[in-house]
Amino acid sequence: MSYDDVEIEDMEWNEELQAFTYPCPCGDLFQITRSDLQLGEEIARCPSCSLYITVIYNQEDFTKDKDTKNLNRPNPHQTVAVA
Repeated sequence: MSYDDVEIEDMEWNEELQAFTYPCPCGDLFQITRSDLQLGEEIARCPSCSLYITVIYNQEDFTKDKDTKNLNRPNPHQTVAVA
């Protein structure tokens, strides 16, 4: 059984760890990567103790297809310079 259920919006992106994090009662941070989320993983683990949390998120927000499509599609509000 997980320690808690946490919305992804309540977690913080940690640039150094390249993971979403949330404070653990032991003083460390629960961690889950974007890759984990893309694969449907919903468990963020603490590297210092045995606790883990269940992350509540919409998997569609982290699918690789969506990210790839957004990278290839120009933003309609973005100015594009033509040489």
